[in-house]
Amino acid sequence: MPAKLANKVALITGGSSGLGLATASRFIAEGAKVIITGRRQAELDAAVEVLGTSALGVRGDVSNLGDLDDLYAVINEKFGRLDILFANAGGGAFLPLEAVTEEHFDKYFGINVKGTLFTVQKALPLMKDGGTIVLNGSMVSIRGVAAFGVYAATKAALRSFARTWAVDLKGRNIRVNVVSPGTVVTPAYKDLGMTDEQIGQFVDQASAATPLGRPGTPDEIAKAVVFLASDDSSFVTGADLFVDGGAAQI
Repeated sequence: MPAKLANKVALITGGSSGLGLATASRFIAEGAKVIITGRRQAELDAAVEVLGTSALGVRGDVSNLGDLDDLYAVINEKFGRLDILFANAGGGAFLPLEAVTEEHFDKYFGINVKGTLFTVQKALPLMKDGGTIVLNGSMVSIRGVAAFGVYAATKAALRSFARTWAVDLKGRNIRVNVVSPGTVVTPAYKDLGMTDEQIGQFVDQASAATPLGRPGTPDEIAKAVVFLASDDSSFVTGADLFVDGGAAQI
């Protein structure tokens, strides 16, 4: 079968681990040249070594507009265009409503909402007409999870962005969609401040509430992103694809 992303140039933010790294691997297997970003140079270098010669790593923080400008300057110099954008970079932390601070709010809205908005906006001059944009959402955008309100709100904002941007960009035939993962264990869980025991308990609880009875895998999310990024989804835009084992669907 022909490669689904042959000769495409794709950017994946937050691509040095977890869902981003898994998606980069899938993109490359489907014929794309992939640029990945990450804030930590050592992890970025290790990811590029794993991915091979079809990958390019550019260190940067999506919440820093100067870093985004530098990123797109590199892409312009190396490739001169961009066909696919997976705006994957994000973060969050569990914090009950009573404990939410301005710093907590600003940090995660800065990364997840501001960072995604300007990642997309600054990509547009390089994006080919007919390109594809995929935003990494979450099932918690529609399902309440205790002490996760700020993170959930950022992901709900991304869902709203996709609807608006799908209309804004229809004249260029650029499709904008969201992939919303369910429970998928990645290194990001440690960034949430969870211990191994807490992660295990969370996964057990989530699995019990999921029709398929288990967490997902990064590769299962990556395959869904490939679908949204490829011509297989050529008549899909403004949509939110839940890859959650049914957890938010019942």
